[in-house]
Amino acid sequence: MNLTGNEHQNFTYRVLIICAVVTLIILLILGTIYVIDVILLLFGAILLAIFLHGLANIARRYLRLSEGYSVLLVSALLITVLALGAWLLAPNVGEQVKNLREELPQSAEKVSAFLSNYSWGRLIIEQMPSTGEVVERFSNSSVWSRIGSFFSSTVEAITNLALMLLLSIYLASEPKIYTRGFAKLFPQERRKRVREILYEIGETLSWWLIGKGASMLFIGVLTWIGLSVIGVPLALTLGLIAGLFSFVPNFGPILSAVPAILLAFIDSPTSALYVLILFVVVQLVESNLVTPLIERRTVELPPVLTIFAQLALTVLVGAVGLVLATPILAVVMVLVQTIYIQDILGDKPDSLPEDNDAAEKSDEILPVGSRA
Repeated sequence: MNLTGNEHQNFTYRVLIICAVVTLIILLILGTIYVIDVILLLFGAILLAIFLHGLANIARRYLRLSEGYSVLLVSALLITVLALGAWLLAPNVGEQVKNLREELPQSAEKVSAFLSNYSWGRLIIEQMPSTGEVVERFSNSSVWSRIGSFFSSTVEAITNLALMLLLSIYLASEPKIYTRGFAKLFPQERRKRVREILYEIGETLSWWLIGKGASMLFIGVLTWIGLSVIGVPLALTLGLIAGLFSFVPNFGPILSAVPAILLAFIDSPTSALYVLILFVVVQLVESNLVTPLIERRTVELPPVLTIFAQLALTVLVGAVGLVLATPILAVVMVLVQTIYIQDILGDKPDSLPEDNDAAEKSDEILPVGSRA
C-alpha cells in the first residue's frame, strides 16, 4: 500500500500519539505501584475524614460552631472516648490475650489428636504443615515483608496513624477547598459533573461506613454474649476480635472464628460445634438484617468482584490492601456507574440527588447520616 506524503505524516503522528499514551499509562502504573502505600494512607485519611465530618455535622445541629471547630471538637471527644475505653478494657483484654496465646497451641494439639482418630482426619493432618513450618513460612513470606514495608515498626505504625488522623482533620474541616480544587483540574463545562460524582462517592462511602460500624458493633456484642452463654473462656477478647475482623468482608469472619473454635475444643468437640453454629447464625442475622438496610443507600458490591479485589490488593500491598479493598471497590463501582454507564453509554441513573442544590452539596465530603 502506497501512502502519500500527508498520509504518511498523519500515520506517523498517530503512531507517535499511541506510543506516547501507552508510555504514559505504563509510567502511571509504575508510579502508582511505587507510591501505593502513600495512596492507601491518603485513602484511609479520606475515609476517616468522612466519618469525622458526619459526626461534626450532627454536633453542628445542636451547637453553634463553625465547621472546623466542630470537627476539632468531635475529634477530641472521639480520641478521649477511645483512650478511656482502652484504659478501662486494657487490663482485662491484655490478660485474656496473654491467656489466648498460651491456650491456642494446646487447643491445636487437642484438635490434632481428635482428628488422628479418623482416617480422613489423619489425611488432613498429613497434608498440613507443622507448627514450626507455619511460623517459618509466615515469617519469611512476601506478604509479611510487604506488611512490614508499610508498618515496619511500632514507631512507624504510630506515625502513620497520627498522620492519617491529621490529614483527616484537615480534609473534614475544609472539604470544599479540596473538592473545588480537584474539580478545577477539568474543563469548566465538566466541573459541575465532577462535583456531582465526588458527592456520589462521598455518599457511598458514608453509608458504607455506617454499615460497617453497625455491623462491627452488632457482631462483636452478639459474639461476646453468645460465647459467654456457651461458656467459652476469653469471650470478651474473642468478641472484640470478631467485631474488628468483621471490617474485612468474607475473610474477616472466618479468621475471627478460628481461635474461638479452637478454644472451645479444649472443653469438648460439642462446644466447638456450638461455637461454629454461633458464628454462622451471627453472620446470617447480620447479612440479612444490617447489610440490606445499608445497601439501600449505597452501591451493591458483587461478591466475586469483592473477593477478587481483596486478593489482588493483598498480593500487591499486603494486609492494608485487604482492609481497604472493599471501600476502594465501592469507589470504583461509583466511577463505573457515573462516568461509563451514565455519561458515556447514556443510561439514566437509578437515583439522583433529590435536592436542587446537589452541586453545592457535592462540594463537601458527605456528612454521615445527613440523608437518613
